[in-house]
Amino acid sequence: VPTLQVNVLGTHHLLDAIRREAPGCRTLVVTSAMIYRAGQNALTEDAPLVPADPYGLSKLAQDQRARLAATEDGLDVVVARPFNHIGPGQDPSFAISSFARQIALIERGAAPPVLRVGNLDAERDLTDVRDVVEAYQRLLEGGVTGAAYNVCSGRAWRIGDLLDQLLAQTPAAITTEADPARLRPSDIPRLLGSHARITRELGWQPRRPIAQTLAETLAWWRAELDAGRGAV
Repeated sequence: VPTLQVNVLGTHHLLDAIRREAPGCRTLVVTSAMIYRAGQNALTEDAPLVPADPYGLSKLAQDQRARLAATEDGLDVVVARPFNHIGPGQDPSFAISSFARQIALIERGAAPPVLRVGNLDAERDLTDVRDVVEAYQRLLEGGVTGAAYNVCSGRAWRIGDLLDQLLAQTPAAITTEADPARLRPSDIPRLLGSHARITRELGWQPRRPIAQTLAETLAWWRAELDAGRGAV
């Protein structure tokens, strides 16, 4: 219920307020790649919209409500459909940030040298959050009203391979251990997108290599712990 209230009703109330009070303003509504039916191939904006879980369902309703605001209410609304994004500052409830935080804690002797993980075989299309923000800016400046745009890297990374890259950056001897609490009941094996539309229309494409993002995420957690933050 809270997910539906925030993603669907929250968006509805916001768009209704814009319709009444500021109908000329441009609005970017950020939905999710979780609205698609995942598969082996790269998903375009025309892929079937078949969410696999309640979160995806709420984002699909949000997506459709936003597009209706453009077609029926005449609002200047553009829709972004981001795939997974990562980077410094991300909450540790997300896999890559969790790995980096655990490594930083282990390096300082604040945690045992065992890194707890979920499904390492899942493949995800990951984009640096700073590139994602630049995509949102491009969409606000030049996106077509009523259109939806994928924001993604166009490459699916195996989570376990990214963990190996992070572990290669620490001198600590760390083992991994599967944590049942980190396994999702409806985990999608592979989620891959195509950014062809936003690249073609607005010239955006991801610029930061994944190795840079991983290194800077780990460095951010090290700095947080040095400053006395992020240990709990």
